[in-house]
Amino acid sequence: MKRVTIADIARAAGVSKGAVSYALNGRPGVSEETRRRILAVAEQFGWHPSSAARALSDGRTGVLGMIVDRPARTLGIESFFMQLISGIEATLSARDVSLLLQVTEDREREMATYRRWWAQRRVDGVIVVDLRRDDPRVALLEELNMPCVVIGGPHGLGTLPGVWSDEVAVTTAVVEYLAALGHRRVARVAGLADLWHTSVRGQAVADAADRVGLTDVTTVYTDYTGEEGARATRALLSRRPSPTAIVYDNDTMAVAGLGVAHEMGIAVPQQLSIVAWDDSPLCQLLHPQLSAVSRDIAAYGGHAAEQLLKILDGAETRSFQDTTPQLIPRGSTAPPATA
Repeated sequence: MKRVTIADIARAAGVSKGAVSYALNGRPGVSEETRRRILAVAEQFGWHPSSAARALSDGRTGVLGMIVDRPARTLGIESFFMQLISGIEATLSARDVSLLLQVTEDREREMATYRRWWAQRRVDGVIVVDLRRDDPRVALLEELNMPCVVIGGPHGLGTLPGVWSDEVAVTTAVVEYLAALGHRRVARVAGLADLWHTSVRGQAVADAADRVGLTDVTTVYTDYTGEEGARATRALLSRRPSPTAIVYDNDTMAVAGLGVAHEMGIAVPQQLSIVAWDDSPLCQLLHPQLSAVSRDIAAYGGHAAEQLLKILDGAETRSFQDTTPQLIPRGSTAPPATA
């Protein structure tokens, strides 16, 4: 079907194209009776303004952008990003705003995409994920003066607003919980080493371990995939002495780690306790169910979208601290057999 135009509405309503424009944009210049007639015809035709026309009238495209610089194969299995995007989409759809999502595996391509989007006015602003130490995107977005919200912080944000949760408090709670159970050899299978939240969790683990007297704490860095999580788990469990508890930086690696423990004949939780980061339905479908750090990830994404929409509406640029995640103990954690 041919797209309905302002000229079509004008002919059907028996008015000029200018009168239609006034009526549809809520501007003075036509009587209320004429405005109602034009709006009725437009509704009958199922007419909606094009994004290009809307951009010309108010400078807004009605589109926000987000680039994820991760291998595409990891996104389909990691529940964090799926839940995060669902929360962003739910908030934006309520405002009739779209999300332009792009996946890259190249930092320079991501930077070039931000420049192109802003030069071409493809998006009104962006949501930035995976904040890194010495992140060049911060300086770029400051230079472009591009409206944005970073999911992450409060460290490394520069002048950009961020939405973050207290990683230190929940990491400390996990270490103290394992120590209270009697664990003295604890390992962490972490994600990418250059991410700010990886670093913050690592320092929190070290500080909490010092306070509770844990001297045997090991960290292994991975790419968040199940394959890397399994490989790291095999290496850790092959050591002598091996850890009696392992904390994983996502649910995918924790599930893989549980499988390796079964493969090696190591009973969970009797011989090995497992804690997953970011609870998901997958953690609760296993036997035993995985103890996990839980937060409302969809709400987390929704709050980031809300902050960016407020900025676009002219509100003061500011950061937002989200709810602190909580540890949910389940069947995968218990006192170690050697305690």
